[in-house]
Amino acid sequence: MNLVTPKLLESVRHENVESKLAPSLDRRRLRTYALILIADAALFNLAFALGSLVWEGRWAEPRAMLAAQAMLPAFFTIAFYNSSYGLKALSDWLFATRKALIALVISAGLINFVAFYTKSNEDFSRAAVTLGLLFTAIMLFALRWSITMLIQWRWNGRIANRLVIDDDGSSFLYPDAVAISARAFNLDPGSHDPFMLDRLGKLLRNQDHVVISCPRERREQWAFMLKSAGVYGEIVSEPAHSLGAVGVHRYAELDRTTLVVSTGPLGLRSRIVKRAFDIAVAAAGLLVLSPLLLAVALLIKLEDGGPVLFVQRRLGRGNQFFEMRKFRSMREEKLDHDGERSTARDDDRITRIGAFMRRTSIDELPQLINVLRGEMSIVGPRPHALGSRANNKFFWEVDRKYWQRHCLKPGLTGLAQVRGHRGATEFEKDLTDRLQSDLEYIAKWSLMRDIKIVLRTVMVLKHDNAY
Repeated sequence: MNLVTPKLLESVRHENVESKLAPSLDRRRLRTYALILIADAALFNLAFALGSLVWEGRWAEPRAMLAAQAMLPAFFTIAFYNSSYGLKALSDWLFATRKALIALVISAGLINFVAFYTKSNEDFSRAAVTLGLLFTAIMLFALRWSITMLIQWRWNGRIANRLVIDDDGSSFLYPDAVAISARAFNLDPGSHDPFMLDRLGKLLRNQDHVVISCPRERREQWAFMLKSAGVYGEIVSEPAHSLGAVGVHRYAELDRTTLVVSTGPLGLRSRIVKRAFDIAVAAAGLLVLSPLLLAVALLIKLEDGGPVLFVQRRLGRGNQFFEMRKFRSMREEKLDHDGERSTARDDDRITRIGAFMRRTSIDELPQLINVLRGEMSIVGPRPHALGSRANNKFFWEVDRKYWQRHCLKPGLTGLAQVRGHRGATEFEKDLTDRLQSDLEYIAKWSLMRDIKIVLRTVMVLKHDNAY
């Protein structure tokens, strides 16, 4: 008698996935970068103050400190662009020291060049400045070495999450990486099962570097999955044009070569800017619209006494599930949690206040809470219910590129919406038009474009296809 039921097997897989979830190291790295930045500014001033003390016999002599203040912006600018505050600088103190010293030499030369042509050299004490530069170089070396040793002691040298997924491919023993078996977690890159995609999304969440080892026939499928997840991913293989590789990475010590097939749609700085924009707009929106939100909640409650909010599982970033909030616009007994039936004009499920909310898009406003929770963004591809169909086909059956729209957080509004692609998806073109706009938005993201889409959204809150 087989006692292992599908439900029990899925429960075991869920527990296994939970045990492999990687913590986000972005904050850890950002705090470290900020610490180094502040320490560099402090030691610059300390070194030049010490230099003036040694040569002039006066602590922090004004001319020496003027040189430090003039040089510091140039140093920071060059250091930002030569990876002095980058990932490798946290693990390799020789690399970090070399980059910092290069930035110091270039900034010193630049300031001296400017001072020469502005005839302000006499404002500086050459000996004090030279000693200041020497002391700065020594302190930069000491700081980089100390930071690396501190990271080794406090975090066991772990500054990035690395994951190797073995899908019956050649061995890939990547140091400091977590290795898992695709078979053990039932990961099939060719599957469209949302629950499998959710499992994979959780395993890939917060990963800085993912390597897939698989047979040749599954490389293209894995490449597609990595692109859809929005992570930096590589596949162990020889160069292959069909994968759309963006680079080659050779591991001399492992005698292996990988193709870089995805890098994620946004870099760290862009993610920080986008998240700051989301928090600012969502917080301000909830504050300004709070009287309207309270009034709508009261009207919903007075109409039939049912719940104010409708919470529905949707697909979010990395194809992971999240609970999306909306004002309830349908009768409680006719709620469609899976989204299998598209809303139609004169839909008998819609309440009176619900019809007004849907026409004016007010029902979407509670998603500002999802934005603050980090599950959604102000602008991005709109999230869809699992049962959504076009021409009686699941969205991913219409176009396989559908999964790629989930490499960014879903949005409260998006490029597709301001172009008028809203409402029911009766025909396949209704979906493909939206998908084309979503992929275009992902490929050409900028903060200015987000701001323009938000402003354009105000003009299309009331739309013929909103019902």
